Amino acid sequence: MTDDADQLTVYSDHVCPFCYLGRRSLETYEGTRDDPLDVEWHPFDLRSGKRGPDGEIDHTVDDGKDEAYYEQARQNVERLQEEYGVEDMLNLDDVPDTDSLPAQIASHYVDETYPDAWRTFDDAVLEALWIDGRDIGDPDVLADVAEAVELDGTETLHGDEIRDVATDADRRDRITDLFTAAQRGGVTGVPTFVSGEHAARGAVPPAQLERLVEGVNGPTDQ
Repeated sequence: MTDDADQLTVYSDHVCPFCYLGRRSLETYEGTRDDPLDVEWHPFDLRSGKRGPDGEIDHTVDDGKDEAYYEQARQNVERLQEEYGVEDMLNLDDVPDTDSLPAQIASHYVDETYPDAWRTFDDAVLEALWIDGRDIGDPDVLADVAEAVELDGTETLHGDEIRDVATDADRRDRITDLFTAAQRGGVTGVPTFVSGEHAARGAVPPAQLERLVEGVNGPTDQ
């Protein structure tokens, strides 16, 4: 990040539909700016409490969310799709039920190792799930996604590299530590956008992101 640029920290999980919609809202806001926005991404593992020892997701674990909650969430997703003009997003019933931890591990690795390629890679992971309906919990899918990401106009990310990283136990532990740190810092859900001392949670509209980052018409704490 550069010291004189506007900065935004985003906590997100690839399997959250509101994170995908929030990314699209962020893209719209960025398109209105004269200067680039420095975005710092932090993983947030929504399904950590449902993950079994072999990585399987057990949806029978009680997370305090009932059918009424999920129906309301579905309606909110459909409303925001229309509001933000996101016509290419799959119906929620058509999105594969997957564990995003391998994708978060791979994305964090790319952010550290090839920071200039991170946004392109992470956008591609989101699109693989929410537009193409691919299983981003599969290291082979992540490797395939990586092969399409250019590093300097001539080279691409190496699929074998990303495949190996996605299953690396040490990096898995690092993601878990980052998730725990986010919780201790007061992040309770995603997406959460943080700028300075203020935060906005949810797939908020571009105008609200503008107020959050630029301080237009006051803060936007939620």
